[in-house]
Amino acid sequence: MRNNQNKIYLASKSPRRRELLRQIGVDFELMLLRSDPGRAVDVSEDVLSDEDVHHYVARVARAKGAFAFNLLLQRRQPLRPILTADTTVTIDGEILGKPADQREAIAMLERLSGRTHQVLTSVAVHTERVAEQVTQVSNVRFAKLTPEQIQAYCATPEPYDKAGGYGIQGPAALFIEHIEGSHSGIMGLPLFETASLLRKAGLTV
Repeated sequence: MRNNQNKIYLASKSPRRRELLRQIGVDFELMLLRSDPGRAVDVSEDVLSDEDVHHYVARVARAKGAFAFNLLLQRRQPLRPILTADTTVTIDGEILGKPADQREAIAMLERLSGRTHQVLTSVAVHTERVAEQVTQVSNVRFAKLTPEQIQAYCATPEPYDKAGGYGIQGPAALFIEHIEGSHSGIMGLPLFETASLLRKAGLTV
């Protein structure tokens, strides 16, 4: 895909999503939404009261896409499909976001150790005509981790920009005994589902 008709906007700061789109040959232009703590954010990722994980992850992905599309209109930029996504980790019905510090990262990994959790990634594609969305769910089982393994991992930068405090594409791959679902979905963009949405938007993938 190397022409303007087959180009999309990617409204995401995630380097992993960029890598995955390149893997399937999708040409994209970045749209970076503000999400830094302490600044006004473009789309809040706070969990609403009594909100379940499926509703949460879908709502955030959809809100990012709607905001990005309105931004295109305001800036009078060329209208192309906009891809947005949100990934979250859940265990025992609780959403685990990105750890704020080492203490929180250690607590998350201690909780995941030796157990199965779920990783949900919701993908939305907005066009002039329609917004299509799908949420992919994977089950991930961690081996029993030693305190030394957890401490060593949390002493690196790895846990701190990732939901649940780990990334499957890095050293934490050694923690994972089994996955059921989508490896790319756990990374942050399920490629089978994403390609299907892009085809519905008129792209050749």
